[in-house]
Amino acid sequence: ISGYSLVVQARDSGTPPLSSSVTVNVDISDVNDNSPVFTPANYTAVIQENKPVGTSILQLVVTDKDSFHNGPPFTFTILTGNEEEEFTLDPHGVLRSAVIFKHMVSTEYVLCVQAKDSGKPQQVSHTYVQVRVIEESIHKPTAIPLEIFIVTMEDDFPGGVIGKIHATDQDVYDVLTYTLKSEQKSLFKVNSHDGKIIALGGLDNGKYVLNVSVSDGRFQVPIDVVVHVEQLLQEMLQNTVTIRFENVSPEDFVGLHMHGFRRTLRNAVLSQKQDSLHIISIQPVAGSSQLDMLFAVQMHSGGFYKPAYLIQKLSNARRHLENVIRISAILEKNCSGLDCQEQHCEQSLSIDSHSLMTYSTARISFVCPRFYRNVRCMC
Repeated sequence: ISGYSLVVQARDSGTPPLSSSVTVNVDISDVNDNSPVFTPANYTAVIQENKPVGTSILQLVVTDKDSFHNGPPFTFTILTGNEEEEFTLDPHGVLRSAVIFKHMVSTEYVLCVQAKDSGKPQQVSHTYVQVRVIEESIHKPTAIPLEIFIVTMEDDFPGGVIGKIHATDQDVYDVLTYTLKSEQKSLFKVNSHDGKIIALGGLDNGKYVLNVSVSDGRFQVPIDVVVHVEQLLQEMLQNTVTIRFENVSPEDFVGLHMHGFRRTLRNAVLSQKQDSLHIISIQPVAGSSQLDMLFAVQMHSGGFYKPAYLIQKLSNARRHLENVIRISAILEKNCSGLDCQEQHCEQSLSIDSHSLMTYSTARISFVCPRFYRNVRCMC
């Protein structure tokens, strides 16, 4: 408890007795009676041979239960085990290499490290750090090519995470880092630690091929990353049809079914090969295991197929389509629960480009806007 606030009353012996009160604040000063604490109590770390001088090996974590002025900043010192000065320890507790280690020279070092707090008198504690020197990387990283599809309204893409590179390495202790060529950083970024790909706002329609690579510190491997950006036209939204799938998650649909279903759907509804099928959005149906896919078909001449025509085509080809994935319903209008006949139902569709949904798998990522249906009776 850092302090107490007391109300003290004095009362005299007269008739009637008179009194008055005063507040007494008692502050408890901290005494530096807690030593720094290492977490964990002792450490183990590895470093590959032939790593350059200054390679980070370990970050020490220290806490102190005393008040702030009796705790950090801490002073770190290597007491034993560093007689040949193979290691350095910076003021932030980062242990680094001071030489280029060779596995044949020594395979293990044990350091005794001291942490001293800032109190008076200072308190100290110790930890032991076991550092193993292992052979350098002998396996190249492997990475899965990634294809990303982004759907957005005209010039209204807000940016965000659009996918993640999946890479592995057979060398147990390799740490993978990801890089993107500098000339592409005006449009995209790649998180160097986890491989997440971030697109900046305002992407134009088209195809982007990213020069991404993954490195284990010795080997650098290029990764094929292709980004397709499709900008929606407002006219598309007036000519959409929804296919509702049964028992499928968005990620499973994107990773397992989307390519095959798109191909089957094109064969079922397109009158000419030059016509274009546009998957506008996919999103789960709230409170169920169903999934809605919103799409439209654009004619080579520029117009769009009417929803009624698409629904007729889909109904005729439904059995063929279900060879790929089970369909729950084909929806143009969604008037369930409204007391009106189908022909008297008016539906409007709205797209929220700033509420993007990213469905990412190892090979394919699909980024699309959230959509909303509004229906009302006209009868």
